[in-house]
Amino acid sequence: MDPSSEIILDCPFFRIYSDRRIDRLIGTTTVPASFDASTGVTSKDVVIDGDTGLYVRLYLPDTASRSGDDSKKLPVLVYFHGGGFVTQSAASPVYQRFLNSLAARAGLLVVSVNYRLAPEHPLPTGYEDSLRALRWAVSGSGDPWLSQHGDLGRLFLAGDSAGGNIVHNVAMMAAAEDESAPGARIEGAVLLHAGFGGREPIDGETPEWAAFSEKLWVFACPEAMDGADDPRMNPLAAAAPSLRNLPCKRVLVCAAELDLLRPRDRAYYEALAASGWSGTVEWFESKGQEHVFFLFKPGCDEAVTLMDRLVAFFAGN
Repeated sequence: MDPSSEIILDCPFFRIYSDRRIDRLIGTTTVPASFDASTGVTSKDVVIDGDTGLYVRLYLPDTASRSGDDSKKLPVLVYFHGGGFVTQSAASPVYQRFLNSLAARAGLLVVSVNYRLAPEHPLPTGYEDSLRALRWAVSGSGDPWLSQHGDLGRLFLAGDSAGGNIVHNVAMMAAAEDESAPGARIEGAVLLHAGFGGREPIDGETPEWAAFSEKLWVFACPEAMDGADDPRMNPLAAAAPSLRNLPCKRVLVCAAELDLLRPRDRAYYEALAASGWSGTVEWFESKGQEHVFFLFKPGCDEAVTLMDRLVAFFAGN
């Protein structure tokens, strides 16, 4: 067998080879931005950087004020999709459906970021793209929807799986900048089944899963320091910046009972609560469900309950 054709990671979402090739088994289908009659939400794509192709997909619900009255402007949510840093996109059908629903239910102007993927663009490119998109959104001047309908005094971050990891890292990157930077304006953050890891299994985590997540991390981020104990993958590692520096007022950590990432998400929640951080952190767990179930089973009872909790969080409850 050709050594370059050796499979080093194989899962239902992708297959990775020793020569850094990848077969994306899901996440390559896309749908155009459009008007969604079932929710009344209109979406459109806006290119931020023509050289790199970085773009965002904006979602505007039909409840948006046409009067220019600031008191009726919508909170702005910057969203980072999942996919293990290697697949999915802002144009994926599952994210189009989820964010149409979320924008309509919560009354949000959503900025969904199409960051570049590994291995073609190894991390930290995805983090840098995501921070750039956050800066673009905070400027309020990149698109008329933001300037006319977005309340940038109510800025949120959210993401699922790898996107939940990006939420944490982009927030910490923003916090490291000066006070005029985006981090100074983040009201809240939602981590949905966030993708964290570490070199040694923690309580409730299987050695097999810890090994899988470390291989994926090193594949996505070849420059990683200390494997999966790189602070970007393991925010509880000794070298990681203190969680007390997280630059927002409220955090909602969401997990699924049967998700292999649940132990890491619970550890993150407990560490943030004990860190001396001045904000409020909440835990929300979906019983009997697996990783990012809400994307693929949006009508199930647990997905409906999760959506209700998200709507309440963005409303300040």
